Amino acid sequence: MTMQRVSGARPYLQHLALPLAVRRHIAVGADLILIPVAYAAAFLLRFDLQMPQEYHPVYLLTLPGLLAIRLLTFEMVGVYRCYWRHFGLRDLGRLAFAVSIGTCVLTGVLLVVGGLGTLPRSIVVLEWGGTIFIAGGARGAARWLAELWRPIRQPSGERTLIIGAGGAAERFLRQVQHDGRSGTEVVGLIDDDPATHGRALHGVTVLGGTDELAPLAARTRASRLVVAISSLSGTRMREIVDLGRATGLELKVLPSLQEMLYRRVPSGQVRDVQIEDLLGREVVHLDLDAVESDLTGRTILVTGAAGSIGSGLVHHVARYKPARLILLERAESPLYFVHLELCRAHPDIEVVPVMADICDLAGLQQIFAVHRPDYVFHAAAYKHVPLLEANAAQAIQNNVLGTYYVAACAAEHGTSKFVFISTDKAVSPRSVLGLSKRIAERLILELPSLRDSQTDFRAVRFGNVLGSDGSVIPLFQRQLRAGGPLTVTHPAVTRYFMTIPEAVQLVLAAAALPEARGRICMLEMGRAVRILDLAEQLIRLSGLEPYRDVEIRFSGLRPGEKLHEVLVASSEATIPTSHAKIRIVQCSSQSSELVEQNFHRLLAVLPAGNRIVLLREAQRLVPEYVPWTATDVAARGATPDERTTRPPAVRPVLAGAGSPPAAGRQS
Repeated sequence: MTMQRVSGARPYLQHLALPLAVRRHIAVGADLILIPVAYAAAFLLRFDLQMPQEYHPVYLLTLPGLLAIRLLTFEMVGVYRCYWRHFGLRDLGRLAFAVSIGTCVLTGVLLVVGGLGTLPRSIVVLEWGGTIFIAGGARGAARWLAELWRPIRQPSGERTLIIGAGGAAERFLRQVQHDGRSGTEVVGLIDDDPATHGRALHGVTVLGGTDELAPLAARTRASRLVVAISSLSGTRMREIVDLGRATGLELKVLPSLQEMLYRRVPSGQVRDVQIEDLLGREVVHLDLDAVESDLTGRTILVTGAAGSIGSGLVHHVARYKPARLILLERAESPLYFVHLELCRAHPDIEVVPVMADICDLAGLQQIFAVHRPDYVFHAAAYKHVPLLEANAAQAIQNNVLGTYYVAACAAEHGTSKFVFISTDKAVSPRSVLGLSKRIAERLILELPSLRDSQTDFRAVRFGNVLGSDGSVIPLFQRQLRAGGPLTVTHPAVTRYFMTIPEAVQLVLAAAALPEARGRICMLEMGRAVRILDLAEQLIRLSGLEPYRDVEIRFSGLRPGEKLHEVLVASSEATIPTSHAKIRIVQCSSQSSELVEQNFHRLLAVLPAGNRIVLLREAQRLVPEYVPWTATDVAARGATPDERTTRPPAVRPVLAGAGSPPAAGRQS
């Protein structure tokens, strides 16, 4: 009972830490002792530990001035803002810089008043080094005592082995040792580099390689294994997962810096192994230095701001300190929570939640007139392939007409840049989703009224996004929680995947590329991933065995789905950019007048909602579109009659065709 009371009180006692002003006064008081000691030591070292009598007055007369200079420079450089118990090399560098400035000031003062002749110059040099040594040593000793006391006062936690002995492992180990509430006791490090074996990191020894994991786990009585290697490949991660399962260790992963930034994972907090860890795809990190100058101090509008990509965008854009961030979203609850998170994380930014529909032209015009956004990131879209196959009119209305409305408002109100979020399904489209996205691409880049405006229009294509609402992974996870089976459309189906942080980086990097104006950008996606492999790996991550503990069923390709997605059509070519991982897509194009003419033909038939007529007119804008047919039905094992079932009637949403089109709303 006593132990529980003490342990439970520790978090409360941590809130009783001394205020900054009190700690500053204590540090100043300590320096009032340490600086005179260092000054006296300089005299003693200069005169073989015996200060001559004639230098006593010199010491006493110059000491007050030295103290004033030292304390003033320490305060100006920020020495007193540092924590003694966390004193490190950067803090020592700051201290040495402050001491050096103070020594220069002292020398100048002595030259002006003529006192340098009475004070040996070697004293000045010795005092400079002595102050750094004594003041820095006192602070280092304070940290050492805190480190020495911590193992004594902290209860032991779960015995843990760490795989890795590099920078990530060092940061995690330091965090664990500093945090009394981590509940983790690191008993050893594992690394496959023989040069590290036997060495120690923060007092913890590198015991051996991963091939010795089983005996090392038994010897150390470890119950948890933490992977702390930021550059681990998917293949190697799968091997480690198998090793962890064979030894019965609970397996955790230390989040990367990118995850901490995008997912707001606390530093030092481990997570479960996730499916993206096992994909074997090298994560692409883009240099976003140019993005800061693009976004800082601007008014940024993001449509679909509460969606998977939209929410990732707004969280990342907020890091660059825009003057105003406008969240345009029609889903009330998701918008509420995204707005709440942003206001909490970035109280210095004006975040404006706007509940609106991109198909409401009058509402959009009012939003643009009031806020005058400098940049627009257009992420709002319908995206579920089979659902849009059955609701073609709604797909065209939202993904095509809605995009046109947002783009037209951006051009009319002087928006500098408009970045459209597209998809690899727009390449040689077979689905209504891909068709609608390809039409939207053509409109923003080729429609005369938009192309001839001052707005810089550009599009970004990427593949499936892991963790998004439309991703297969959440579906698999729901099926797994229900006990299975997991449904895969086809044993050979493959897709290109990327993470939300990667997708967000691509959008922002493409927005900053000067050569991407009026173009389509795409990311080098690596290799395609077989969906069946994802399902099997996800089952194994849950500690189960595919086909034995959890069944996998093949349901056949759904309407609109391809067996394999492609990144570039046969009629397209790509050229490199200043970013090694981003390329520009060169597409075949129609004349601008023909694009405009075909767009108005599409708008004329949209109100009736007749699928056959609508897709025929849409095909004028995208001649490469091949509708999903009975051939595809055979591939998924369905009957032709099933494919020919007509979707329900769609309520007309437009009064007619014209320029500009009339506003409408989705039903």
